Amino acid sequence: MTTQHTSRAPQQQGTTLFRAAGPAYFPIAFIARFPFAMMVVGTLTLVVSARESIALGGLNSAVVGLGSALIGPLLGAAADRIGQRPVILLAGIVNSLALLALAVVAFSSLPDLAVLVVGFLIGASSPQIGPFSRTRLVQLILTRLPSGRRAHSLNGTMGYESAADETAFVFGPLVVGLLATTLNPAAPMIGAAVLTLVFVTAFALHPTAKVAAPTTEEPVVQAPARELRSLRVLVVVAGALGVGLFFGTVLTSLTAFLSDSGRGDSAGLVYGVMGIGSTVLALGITLFPARFRLYARWLVFSSLMLASMIGFGLAGGLSGLIWAMAVAGIGIGPTIVTLYSLAAERSPQGRSATVMTMLGSATIVGQSAASALTGAVAESSGSQTAMWLPVGAAAFVLLAAVVNALTGREPGESASPTHELSDEEVRAEARTLAELTTEHL
Repeated sequence: MTTQHTSRAPQQQGTTLFRAAGPAYFPIAFIARFPFAMMVVGTLTLVVSARESIALGGLNSAVVGLGSALIGPLLGAAADRIGQRPVILLAGIVNSLALLALAVVAFSSLPDLAVLVVGFLIGASSPQIGPFSRTRLVQLILTRLPSGRRAHSLNGTMGYESAADETAFVFGPLVVGLLATTLNPAAPMIGAAVLTLVFVTAFALHPTAKVAAPTTEEPVVQAPARELRSLRVLVVVAGALGVGLFFGTVLTSLTAFLSDSGRGDSAGLVYGVMGIGSTVLALGITLFPARFRLYARWLVFSSLMLASMIGFGLAGGLSGLIWAMAVAGIGIGPTIVTLYSLAAERSPQGRSATVMTMLGSATIVGQSAASALTGAVAESSGSQTAMWLPVGAAAFVLLAAVVNALTGREPGESASPTHELSDEEVRAEARTLAELTTEHL
């Protein structure tokens, strides 16, 4: 053991994370995220086109999200116990088969229940590439890089991973829209299945899957669980719930409106417009001045979300929808980053993984519930009525921002939590990330 440690020490001095991971790792891990980013929009587009029911499409999207929320944590726990490789390989194979099955079942004479069962299986088997990639890279930082560079590398790596997730979720819906409009509504599901088989399998077989998880002999000190119920934490969770409601109402009502005009296959393209502004502003949020405090950012950008959704409800055609989605993207990206920044600052000691999980679960629950509700409203009252539901979701996010500004703000609350970490803090952060293998950015 000592010989191995000694021989590795000189190599560490000149090792970078790129060298430690290998040149093929980053493109593989990036492309492997796309199937997950394509699932919700792709399944909604397919089901609406095949079954001609926006209610069933919205319900199926909700079931996909429910499957991911319920089974995703179990996949993470299994990876912690037996390693990522077997878990990702099994999940990838099941997910590919489920995606192909939906392309067949949706157009078959099987009952709607069969569509929902396959939808749940798609969500339940979705490989957690983003969280697994974070865990691998953090472990490489701790085991392969010299201690003096670990803190800086960790901060940069988390920034890159967030950008990679954002980019995939921008272009995922665009890919769905392009495939659905140029080929047929089943094409996005077939494309996602192929990407899963090739790139998720490559991610599972990559040598980084063997990197040992970081361990520590020190006991973990945790704050009492009751601190998770404090208003300062719950108001941020409420904001995340509102974001989920926003995503669900926007996507489903947009699909319903475009389907009424015979352009339902282009929903992914129009929805992707929101992602462009979201990514640009999310990546540029570090350029905001320090005096632009987190509580103020939440107020400003959620107000912009609300204004854009009023325009969304008033839009009578495609051009108006595109403009509304572009403005919405400028609001939603910084809002999400701000919520996770507040969560990082307010997490009780030893409970950061729990708080981040609460935010992720709230977002998934909100999106799933809103998709089902909006689909039902569109089916019963028409797409024009459903187009106003995103206004209520954006207003909910703004209301949470107001409550936060009035009750959750502290005089010393910083504008950004991205301080330089000590080596011990790096190890603590690594333990948190290892626990949170099902985190969604």
